[in-house]
Amino acid sequence: MLKAINTKILLGILAVLTAIGALLVHQNRVNEQAAADAAKAAAILQQQQKATEEQKRHDAEFWKQVEANKKKHSSAIGGGSNSNKYIP
Repeated sequence: MLKAINTKILLGILAVLTAIGALLVHQNRVNEQAAADAAKAAAILQQQQKATEEQKRHDAEFWKQVEANKKKHSSAIGGGSNSNKYIP
């Protein structure tokens, strides 16, 4: 009788240990997936930051060209402001 009780207790302990092991394996998989997702998010963020910097650089070059064209065209028509020379 005592041997049967000991066997049942050992089987119960084995079942609990098996459940704990399964939970640890599951938690490890969840952690690995979270790490992979974090790496993907970091890569996407880095790509977005690079694209933003590239866009800022492009915008700065564009506005520099606009200002150069504005100066070029205003100097070609007589130096800038024509409102003083307008006679209706």
